[in-house]
Amino acid sequence: MFSSVTNFFRDLTTDPAGTIITLLYVTVCILFSLIIHECAHGWVALKCGDPTAQMMGRLTLDPRKHLDPLGTVCMLLLRVGWAKPVPINPRNFRNYRRDYILVSLAGIAANLLICLASLVLSALLSKGAWQPELLETLREQGNTDLLINVYKNRFAAAVYNGMFNYYPFAASTGLMYVLRLFLMLAQMNLGLAIFNLLPVPPLDGYRFLDQFVFKGRLAMNPQTMQMIHMIFMVICISGALSGLLSTVNSAVMGALCSVVRVII
Repeated sequence: MFSSVTNFFRDLTTDPAGTIITLLYVTVCILFSLIIHECAHGWVALKCGDPTAQMMGRLTLDPRKHLDPLGTVCMLLLRVGWAKPVPINPRNFRNYRRDYILVSLAGIAANLLICLASLVLSALLSKGAWQPELLETLREQGNTDLLINVYKNRFAAAVYNGMFNYYPFAASTGLMYVLRLFLMLAQMNLGLAIFNLLPVPPLDGYRFLDQFVFKGRLAMNPQTMQMIHMIFMVICISGALSGLLSTVNSAVMGALCSVVRVII
């Protein structure tokens, strides 16, 4: 995390305008992604019979209701993070285990849908953003996913990072700015979905594992949950999970892009 902070201030010194623009992009994507994630939990809980989130004002797009300060900072610097858990009362569920599982997976499903929709929009935008000659060359090579897969470190990665040295290939610079937004949305929502699949409390993956596999036998007392949560936060801040998460994200993004690239 400290290296990320150092890199941020270094970039702010060398390229203040570009760094501020990137921060604005990242902030918009994070706010949108985390809010939709939490609202999805609350909305599915409501449909399953539990109005707790609605009664506590969590079915709203107001970021102040959802954002956790440390989780947001980690998302800004490390691209992985969390928001305040949506309050639910499983006693209100019509079918306890089924509804608990559905609510647990709702946020992850919402982020994956945003990722997929963003990739589709990125693919459509790429057809107008890049020069026809480049598109034709990549089609012949079967490499059109270079335009939408930020992990392949070519054209999509250049747009994602605001590296304008690739823009001589652009047919529309204006579309590039829009394309950057959707590429960021795709990458961040995929990262958020995979991060929340980790089977560690209080993440969604733990709740799913507890109910689907162990049928509630992983229940812990609040003190144990709090201790595990604190240890997990230290691990996240240290960046120890970055390599593993990046590898998984890259593999899943590659699979999604191999399907979506047929649009280009």
